[in-house]
Amino acid sequence: MSEDLIAGSAPSESPKATYAAAGVSIEAGDEAVEKIRPWAERATRPEVLGSLGGFAGLFQLKLDRWKEPVLASSTDGVGTKLAVAQAMDKHDTVGIDLVAMVVDDLVVAGAEPLFLQDYIAVGQVVPDRIADLVKGISEGCVQAGCALLGGETAEHPGMMAPGEYDISATGVGVVEADGMLGPDKVRPGDVVIAMGASGLHSNGYSLARHVLLDLARMPLEGHVEEFGRTLGEEMLEPTRIYAKDCLALAAEAEVRTFAHVTGGGLAQNLARVIPAGLTATLDRGTWTPAPVFRMIAQRGRVEADEMEKTFNMGIGMVAVVTAEDVDRALAVLTARHVPAWVLGEVAKQSTVEGAEEDDRVVLRGNHPRF
Repeated sequence: MSEDLIAGSAPSESPKATYAAAGVSIEAGDEAVEKIRPWAERATRPEVLGSLGGFAGLFQLKLDRWKEPVLASSTDGVGTKLAVAQAMDKHDTVGIDLVAMVVDDLVVAGAEPLFLQDYIAVGQVVPDRIADLVKGISEGCVQAGCALLGGETAEHPGMMAPGEYDISATGVGVVEADGMLGPDKVRPGDVVIAMGASGLHSNGYSLARHVLLDLARMPLEGHVEEFGRTLGEEMLEPTRIYAKDCLALAAEAEVRTFAHVTGGGLAQNLARVIPAGLTATLDRGTWTPAPVFRMIAQRGRVEADEMEKTFNMGIGMVAVVTAEDVDRALAVLTARHVPAWVLGEVAKQSTVEGAEEDDRVVLRGNHPRF
């Protein structure tokens, strides 16, 4: 028996194994860090300490700004919208979607987003692709007013194909204890205000892809007259980020709570912030969903109930405000170029016709031209 085998090592004539041969390139990772540096430095705040490359991101919380600060945290991803980005080889906007999914959950509680950290898992580090992803994340952080405090890029050869990736992030925000928003503040007579979505946002893409790409066999690069652009461009429209708009609204009007319309649709997400004993009655006739929703419904013969529990149907955020502040709230949102309208009102459940036990949201009527 040879000495190599006795020692437990590979035969001397075998090629020597390396990390690079196993599929991980440290050099490509270093190059990616340098390419993302300008984007990461663009998304900052005065409280950020240090620079990109440390073992931990540092953020100096200036406590003199708050009397009794409460930290809020949220973690999310983008889901199968990434499959569209990968198919189109366009990676510079899904980072905006990622930030939106995180920071707009924070603002529901009234929290100001402070910083975000991302996690990017890839089959193979392609520095330009990583830079595009971080470019989008940076842009989202700028829109939200938070810092990109750092993150991690992990190369997973053998687990993911070279062109595959997944992204997620965790965000942290702060709110004054007596300024927290939530179901406990909602009262009968409050008014529900809708804020328009920019498109599909980041939910329901498994169904959208199945209908439009698999069943209807529509090409992503094909121009769609109803959209005025290609199908791929429509599906990659970035999620609207409402964080700054919601904070501005809460500063100018008496807001009871917000609801971020994501997975589960309008009714399910609004129900999370309507307390027991009350019901929000919403009027479908107050808005028309964008053509992409109608196309999915028609091409896939998707039932209305299925559409409403899968997609945002054109509403990305909801505010519940006092009746006295409705006009002020609409004026604030209009001035900030956010499509907004009165969607419904809150009442005691016992007074809502047709409401069943524990029905916290009731949708009435039909969408115009849908």
